[in-house]
Amino acid sequence: MKANFHPPQLNLFLVRLVQLIARPTARFLYKIELCLSPDDLALLNSLKGERVLLLPNHPTFDDPIAMFLLSAQLGQTFYYLAAYEQFNGFLGFLLRQLGAYSIRRGLADRNSIAQTVELLTQDGCKLVIFSEGGCSFQNDTVMPFREGAIQMAFQAMKKVLKQSESLPDFYVVPASIKYRYPQDMSATIEKALRRLERSLKIDPTPNADTYERLRAIAARVLVEIEGDYGLYHPQIERESSWNERIARLRELVVQGCEQRLGIPSVPDDPVRERTYRIEYAFKTKKDDTTSQEIIAVSEGLPNDTQNFEELLKQDELIEKSIIRLLNFDAIYDGYVAENPTKERFLDTLTRLEREVFDIDRPQISHRLSPAICLSQAVP
Repeated sequence: MKANFHPPQLNLFLVRLVQLIARPTARFLYKIELCLSPDDLALLNSLKGERVLLLPNHPTFDDPIAMFLLSAQLGQTFYYLAAYEQFNGFLGFLLRQLGAYSIRRGLADRNSIAQTVELLTQDGCKLVIFSEGGCSFQNDTVMPFREGAIQMAFQAMKKVLKQSESLPDFYVVPASIKYRYPQDMSATIEKALRRLERSLKIDPTPNADTYERLRAIAARVLVEIEGDYGLYHPQIERESSWNERIARLRELVVQGCEQRLGIPSVPDDPVRERTYRIEYAFKTKKDDTTSQEIIAVSEGLPNDTQNFEELLKQDELIEKSIIRLLNFDAIYDGYVAENPTKERFLDTLTRLEREVFDIDRPQISHRLSPAICLSQAVP
C-alpha cells in the first residue's frame, strides 16, 4: 500500500556529500551552471541563521537542481516541498534524504501542511516552495502564485508566537530563475523545426523564416487538438484569434473534465489549480459512468460539438487532457513575437515537442547548455 505522505528524512552527511559534487555533476549531466550575483550571495549569507521561505518561479523541470546548487554555493541545508509523484523508488528515497517531502496536489494535504508549518517554526530553517504549483515551461513568464505557501508561513508564525513571548524574524525571499543559452542555438532550433514539420507533414513555405515556420507548426497543433475534442470548425479558425481559441478550448476541456469526474467547478480558480483537482480525482476515483452525468458545455458554439461529451468518457482522453492543460497553461500567442530570443523559441519548441511526440522531456532539453541566473530580494 502506498504511503499518503513522504516526510523528509534529512541526512546531513549525504547532503554535504552531494553538495560537494553538485556543481561538476550538474555541468556534466544537465549542462547547467548557476550564476549568482555577489550582492545576492551576500544577502542570502546574511540570513544564514534566520527562518527563510524561498519562493522561486518554476519554468523547467531542472529548477530543483538550480535550487540545490544554490544551497551548495551557500553551504547551507534547504528543505524542499515536492510533488507526491516524485517519491517513487530510489529517487524518492534520495529526495527525502536530501530534505524533500511530498505534497499531494489537488487536495488539502493536511500531512504536508503540518510538516511545512513544523519546519517553519524551527530556528534557521530554509524551505523552498515553488509557489506557481508546477512548471510554466516559459522562461519569461511567472504564473499566479498559489496562496498556500504564505498561508502556511502565517500559521507557523502564529504557532511560534504561542510558544514564545516575542516573534522572531521571518524572511520571505522571492527567487527568480532565468535560463540563458551561452552558445548559438540556431542549429538546435533548425533541427527541432524540421523534426516537428516532418511529424506533422508540413511543407514549409519557401524562404519562410524560423518564426513563420514556428507559427505554421503551432497552427497545425492547435487544429489537431481542437479536432481531438470535436471542437474544430473552419468558421472559428477564420473569425477567432489564436488567444481566443486557446482560451475557449482550455475552458471547455477543464469544464468537461470536471463534469465528467463530478468535481465542483470554480471558474475563478486558476486553470492549474483546477487541473490538479482533476488529476487527483482521475487517479483516485473509480469511473462510475452510471452515476455521473455529463453536462453539455458546448451549447451555443457555431460548430457541431455533440460528440464532445462522449469523447470525454474515454479515460485516455481525460489523461491526455490533464497533460495538455498543464503543458499549455501559460501559453499565449505573441510570447515569441514580443521578444524573439533563442530562449523563447526553445521554450515554445519544447512545449510543442512534448505534445507532438508525447514525451515528458523532449530531446531539446537534453541537448541544451543553459546558464541559470538566480536573484532574490527580501521584502
